[in-house]
Amino acid sequence: MFAQRPCNVLGIDPGLTRCGYAVLQVEGNTEVSMMALGVLRTKPEQELAHRLAEIAFEIDSLLDDYQPSVVAVERIFFQSNVRTAMSVGQVSGLVLSAAARRGVEVVQYSPNQVKLAITGWGGADKAQVQKMVMQRLKLNSLPKPADAADAAAIALCHIASSPMATKVAELARGKK
Repeated sequence: MFAQRPCNVLGIDPGLTRCGYAVLQVEGNTEVSMMALGVLRTKPEQELAHRLAEIAFEIDSLLDDYQPSVVAVERIFFQSNVRTAMSVGQVSGLVLSAAARRGVEVVQYSPNQVKLAITGWGGADKAQVQKMVMQRLKLNSLPKPADAADAAAIALCHIASSPMATKVAELARGKK
């Protein structure tokens, strides 16, 4: 997937109040550097439609500013809080739609897939994920807040997974 020229991967940890994002640049198959890391925030007292519009605007800005080759989004997994699951799903849909409208590849990973790819254990906690993101991106301190670190982990998961996925696809098409 990753060519000789640099490409950007936008990782998104969807959320209505806090939506984590990270833009990682990949050069070759091994050099990864962080271009952006942060959290998009909305105020809970605002109307839902306004909050979603605000996030949609910010996602569009990230896509315009960083021109990612792929957007990696955390897949919604079972949530005990239905209200939270609904809002996460709405934000996830905004991200998927915005990327698809631009013709940008979109991939989704479950929380367990991300944790396994980043820490080697699907049951890792947030602190373990933050520590491994810090190590893999050669940062001087833990990436914060946790939503931003999770977005970086999602992008790193894709970077780690995509060479294998490319090889499997080539084998399925009969190439070696």
